[in-house]
Amino acid sequence: MVSICFYFQVHQPFRLRKYSVFDIGKNHSYFDNKKNIEVMLKIGRKCYLPMNRLLLEQINRYKDAERDFKVSFSITGTALEQFEQYFPDVLDTFKELAKTKKVEFLSETYYHSLSYLYSKDEFRQQIEMHRDKIKKLFGQTPSIFRNTELIYNNDMAKVIEDMGYKGILAEGWDKCLEWRSPNFVYKPAGCEKIRLLLKNYRLSDDIAFRFSNRGWNEWPLTAEKYMQWVNSVNGNGTNINLFMDYETFGEHQWGDTGIFDFMKRLPEEVLRNPDNNFKLPSELVKDHEPVGEINVPFTLSWADVERDLSAWLGNRMQQSAIKQLYMLEKEIKMIGDKELLEEWRKMQTSDHFYYMCVKYFSDGDVHKYFNPYDTPYDGFITFMNALNDLVLRVKQRNGSLYLDAPAGNKSSSQVFRS
Repeated sequence: MVSICFYFQVHQPFRLRKYSVFDIGKNHSYFDNKKNIEVMLKIGRKCYLPMNRLLLEQINRYKDAERDFKVSFSITGTALEQFEQYFPDVLDTFKELAKTKKVEFLSETYYHSLSYLYSKDEFRQQIEMHRDKIKKLFGQTPSIFRNTELIYNNDMAKVIEDMGYKGILAEGWDKCLEWRSPNFVYKPAGCEKIRLLLKNYRLSDDIAFRFSNRGWNEWPLTAEKYMQWVNSVNGNGTNINLFMDYETFGEHQWGDTGIFDFMKRLPEEVLRNPDNNFKLPSELVKDHEPVGEINVPFTLSWADVERDLSAWLGNRMQQSAIKQLYMLEKEIKMIGDKELLEEWRKMQTSDHFYYMCVKYFSDGDVHKYFNPYDTPYDGFITFMNALNDLVLRVKQRNGSLYLDAPAGNKSSSQVFRS
């Protein structure tokens, strides 16, 4: 028997407005509320509302059946806040899904940040914030963790195990698996209790990236064809983990591609085979013993062809910006100003650094998607201008602060010099 495990990432950042050097010290409004509302309403109407209603319909269709339909979500704190502020109807549909008891909500960093790489204390605090938010909105206490962009390594798994989580998600990348299959439950190297669920990136990407590609030799992808590939795993795997951005449905793959019809048909095709079912991540780690250990001594992600950190930290602009940001942690937390802390945390969102990426070729179009800037350099300058204003506010509150000036942006880094 093989179990299908759907996990959808739901995330929207608080995008920065075009914050210029002339705003520093004069205007403390960093975020583009108009743009954030515009994007949320657009994606809410194209993706979140129709897909949530489709899933709710399918869950109710099979709720009395011997084998039911189930899915899981990881929704960032920044997305949840924007649902509350800009599109409460979307949040209401997620609450309806939660009431079915067939939907699981996972843990992650509240601000979809790279905090694990720079501050373990901030990392843990954001996880706790997110866990509390999920409990408040959906009545669930998550037991499974997924980090921002599936960033993962052995040491992180140990930190998450020590926080009491039962499972953690990662990319099922060939370099880590070697001869093994992603279609089993594993144990992270250096851990004892926590279980590792690996994304089947080929079958996931068939939906997320290749579905509407007319140049793909498997186009058009139908639910029947897809199930032939799924059924071939029977006898050589216990679970197929289909992990993808939720915006796949209706936004990355537009409605006229047939993506909604595909997802409407898929549960029926899965359950047509008596050897198939759907399971939640927490059910997989409960029902299956690990078949082996996966060693990931380097840092892995699900981004781009390299599956590394280069999408966010691959150039000096990105490295300088994030270093300066985390240098503020001690002072901001010492001040105890809720507004300052929240704005600092919103600036940790990984998207800000993704927009500074200069990679092109096969990954270029991905980096342009939802990017509010004309160039990566515009993204860097905007971020640093806003960060410099935040530094000034911190200096005014605590009287003394010294930060090294970042290279390559003299006009926007002058305030870092004491």
